[in-house]
Amino acid sequence: MSQPEQSRLDLFIDRMVSQRACLDHAIALTAELPGPVYELGLGNGRTYHHLRQHVRGRDIYVFERAVASHPDSTPPEAALVLGDIRETLPATLERFGATASLIHADLGGHNREKNDRFARMISPLIEPHLAQGGLMVSSDRMYFEGLEELPLPPGAVEGRCFIYRRG
Repeated sequence: MSQPEQSRLDLFIDRMVSQRACLDHAIALTAELPGPVYELGLGNGRTYHHLRQHVRGRDIYVFERAVASHPDSTPPEAALVLGDIRETLPATLERFGATASLIHADLGGHNREKNDRFARMISPLIEPHLAQGGLMVSSDRMYFEGLEELPLPPGAVEGRCFIYRRG
């Protein structure tokens, strides 16, 4: 007998639990790397707020089209990179080079096919930003040429979050 499809609430909970487990794991693994942290997509600002509380000694830059976050989760203007990510990522690469110690992306919506197309388009723009040993955490599967997909930490649900590393 086949199992019933998960409710949207259960899917959301799996994504949130996985996101926190993967972010905490990635923060710990990159703690000794000096480069900045990039948050791709601010949304309500929950993960930015989490990063701000747990990342020490590294700048956090947030890439977003327009800020609509909770006031407690809104980054300072100097940490915001506003505009279309297809334009702001290449411009930031020119500014900082391959120095990011950690990149987190939660850019997709509720349409898996659309998310996958976007991930295929954005992956080559993200990959050059990571420093040696840097990690990428994403809510969607990404398509990188030179990054290794890592196993998920305890507490994360397969398929709800992904971690990649530049070796």
